This record gives sequence, C-alpha cells and structure tokens, in this order.
Amino acid sequence: MNYEWSYNPPSDAQLKLAGEMAEELRISPVLARVLIARGIDSVAEARKFFRPQLPDLHDPFLFQDMQKAVNRLNEALGRKERILVYGDYDVDGCTAVALVYRFLQQFYSNIDYYIPDRNEDGYGVSRKGVDYAQETGVGLVIVLDCGIKATEEVAYAKEKGIDFIICDHHVPGDELPPAVAVLNAKRFDNTYPYEHLCGCGVGFKLIQAFAISNGIEFSQLIPLLDLCAISIAADIVPIMGENRILAYHGLRQLNSSPSVGVKALMEICGLGNKEISLGDIIFKIGPRINASGRMQTGNEAVALLIEKDPEKAKELAEQINEYNEQRKDLDKAMTEEANRIVKTLEHRHEHKSIVLFNEEWHRGIIGIVASRLTEVFYKPSVVLTCNDDGMATGSARSVPGFDVYKAIESCADLLVNFGGHTYAAGLSLPAQNIPEFRRRFEQYVRDNIQPEQVNAILRIDAVIDFRDINRRIVSDIKRFAPYGPDNHKPLFCTHQVYDYGTSKVVGRDQEHIKLELVDSKSSNVMNGIAFGQSSQARYIKTKRAFDIVYHIEENSHKRGEVQLQIEDIKPRE
Repeated sequence: MNYEWSYNPPSDAQLKLAGEMAEELRISPVLARVLIARGIDSVAEARKFFRPQLPDLHDPFLFQDMQKAVNRLNEALGRKERILVYGDYDVDGCTAVALVYRFLQQFYSNIDYYIPDRNEDGYGVSRKGVDYAQETGVGLVIVLDCGIKATEEVAYAKEKGIDFIICDHHVPGDELPPAVAVLNAKRFDNTYPYEHLCGCGVGFKLIQAFAISNGIEFSQLIPLLDLCAISIAADIVPIMGENRILAYHGLRQLNSSPSVGVKALMEICGLGNKEISLGDIIFKIGPRINASGRMQTGNEAVALLIEKDPEKAKELAEQINEYNEQRKDLDKAMTEEANRIVKTLEHRHEHKSIVLFNEEWHRGIIGIVASRLTEVFYKPSVVLTCNDDGMATGSARSVPGFDVYKAIESCADLLVNFGGHTYAAGLSLPAQNIPEFRRRFEQYVRDNIQPEQVNAILRIDAVIDFRDINRRIVSDIKRFAPYGPDNHKPLFCTHQVYDYGTSKVVGRDQEHIKLELVDSKSSNVMNGIAFGQSSQARYIKTKRAFDIVYHIEENSHKRGEVQLQIEDIKPRE
C-alpha cells in the first residue's frame, strides 16, 4: 500500500506543557506530547486516561427514556411476564443478548432469547420474530444492537400487546419506533454525554440502571464486562471516553476470570495462556462469534456465551470454530473473485467508490468482502447479493473520515431499507435499481469525499531519534492500551536511518525485511521488522539514508529487547 505520512509538529506551548506533564506523570516527554496531541492536556485527564475507573462511568439515567425502560422492566418482573431478549446476529448483537440474558437470568427464569435468521428474518426486528414472541407468550421484548428503524414491526407488535425496549447505537430515521423506551445516544433529542457506545454498551447501561433501581451492587455487573470488551473490539468503536473504561476493565475480566463460554472460545483460538488484547479479539475471538451468524443463525454463539457447563461450552466452541473454517474458505473465494472483477472494471482508477453485485454470493460473507475491498483499493465499497425473494441485499464499508451511511441515505428513494453508522451500513433494494444506485452512490462519493480521504494515511504521533528509545518508553507505551479508533498505538517517525549492514529479506516467500538500523544522531542499533516490504531491500542495502514510520514493541521472542515494527519506508530524495 502507498501511504501518505501526516504529522502536525507541536507548538512551543505544547512542548512546554509536555515537559511539565512528563515530569509530573514520570513518563517520557515524547509520550507526554502524544497525550497532548490526543486532546489530553492536563495531568488529571492523563491520570484518568492511564487508570480508567468504573466509578467514572456516566449515570445511565442520563439516557432519554431510561427511567421508562427500567420501570417497564421492573413491571414485567413484578407481573412475571415472559421476556424476550432479541439481538442482531453479529458479534455486537450476540454479546449484547448474552450480557442482558445472563444478568436477568440471575433473578428471573421466565426469559428467552432470539437471534434473527439472516435468510428468513433479514436484518433486525422482523415480523417473524414478533410472531415468535406472540406464540411463546412474550409480553416484553428487549431488542439490542438493532431496532432503531423498526417502526412498522414495533407497531405490529404493539397491536399484539407486546411492548419493546430498544437499545441501539445506529443512526435513527426521521421517526422513532413506538416502543416503550428507545435508548440511543444518536437520537436527535439525546441527553446522554457519550454517543459512541456499541450495542452491547447500551445494553450494559440498561442493566446498570436496573441494578441502581433495585439496589443491586455494581460488583454483580463486573463479570459481564468481558462481553463488553469483545463487543467494543469487534464493532470498531472509538476507544476513548466510556468505551475505554469498559474495554479496559473488560480486558481485565477477560484475562483474570472469563465466563465459561468465553474461556472455551479463548482456548479454541489458542489464547488460553496468553495475555489477551483487543487485537486478539478482533482477529481471533470476534471472527468466530461472527461465523455463527454468517454461516448459521448466531444462536450457537449466544448459547456458548451463556453456557455454564465447561464440557458443553467446549462442544459449542468447537462447532463455532468449524463454522469459522467454512467462513474462511468462502471468504477467500469471494474476495478473490471480487478483486478480479474490480481489476477488470473500465475506468476503475477514475472511480471513487466500488459497487459490486453477484446474485450467487453468500449473504453472510458480503460484509467481509466489502471490508477487504475497502482495505485493498481504499475506496468506500458496497457488495450486494440476492435474498431468497429476489431482493438485492448488501453491506457497505468506508475509509476513515468518510460517512458511508450518509452516502447510502442520499439514495434512499431507491432502497427498501437501510441502516448503520459512519463506517458500516446495510441496505436492501430491488435488483433493477442497482445500476442507478451505483451511479448515484459514485456521484455522492465523488462530490463529498475529501482529498485526505482518498489515500491511506499514517498519522505520526512524534518524530524522534533512536536515542529516545529505551525500555522505559516501551513500558510507558503499554499504558496507552487498549488501542483502537481514536486511540491507536503511538506511531513514530525517524529521519535519516541507515542499514547497519546486517539487514536481510526473510519469510517463506521472501516478502519481509529483518532490519538492523542506525540513525544519524546516535550510536544505538535498533532491530526492526518490515512486513511485506521486501521491495525496499535493494535500496536499503545501498547504505543510503531513508525515513521510517514505526511502532515501538517489546520483542516477543527476546523479553526486554526493543523492536521496531516498521509500517512504511521512504528513501531520502
């Protein structure tokens, strides 16, 4: 990938403040500059950032309708009504359902859960799901990670005497569904101070409010935080503010005392004896939970996440792992086909977006393919296939900074349904509308995408010399974790570095470079690895100067040794 490098040097005032903060916090001045660049410009804020505290979570009753939601839930329990916990089939939805179900099940047995079938129900709340609720005697449905646009379906349920509490984080339409309560910080009349919670996060706020209302100690919620961490990582929400608190303590729970189901999943991923990070969730745990909803219905994933018996959990984890293997095979074949199609498109280099349709593609995999296309071609991408009823259905993914939801919303008159948020969305439309949708989507992207959004950008936190790198800085960098959107791992740049003479190409296909480098301002020799960048090896061996952008890591094979993970190399002109 061809990266652009972006760096905003600190002002004199910022450098002065960084020095003061570094002294007070006893961290490297370089990392104090990184904090300031991220908007953390006081010692008090920095301490909260480095040591997220659960008491700093916002009051859940700041949500519009939260009191109504708690009152209705208390009423349902008092009347012994049957409660249905209903959620989406992705990681966020499955973890949210498991979290609310597990919590309520401690106090109440007349409870069930429902994950819609991607093929039979479609996305979100369906009439089929409402009918299931009626058939099983449900009086209250708690819907998680979907439902914000289910106006007709909630009205249909209301006619049958079924009430809804909606916990969602997707962008609402012009009209809210006629639910008893709609908990969503993206409401136009929102009063909640943090709008970036995932669906599972909103579910957590509901049970937090319920616990407060019923005098239940907060400590009883802590065992559920492992599910919050999984959801936050997989749903790619910002890792700042309230999400950072939930992710930080969720990881602590995950690493110290995971639930039976989560532990079985960790072991099937090969993570049983490893300190788990959000990255492990994104690349190992999350895809396996998702595979259940992609290949089947997602019910197995929820069953695993609420399971208390270790043997049954192990069986379920093995089944989900098998779904993931099937998913990988389909994913590989569909992605290769999609890449071939894009490369043969006429005038493809002039296009600002990608819209592909193939009626044979698997519905459960199109979101992954859209993500892959966005990564490879760095363009907002929509991938469409056909429903059983002949309607086209699709998933959209975006590049950093570009709102793909608004791009899809601009074509609303062509669509039957759509929903989502800035970087990911879903849609359905008559197949005959696809050519016009492709044309108008492309036009919207062309008119609205900014120059800095058409190329992959490496946002550099600090320009440093090798003399700034030591074991202390590695230790300080660890305090920035957990990493994710709005809080990426600190990225550094060093100018004028040289091959020490021992750098070499490595890897099965000779695609990586193992480096030993020196810079022009110190005698430090730094070890580094540059994955997939062997094309630069010839230049490096000439002993001419080049610039690098990199993360500072602890070498996983040699404890205590510092290693640079080099993201990009640019020869000096």
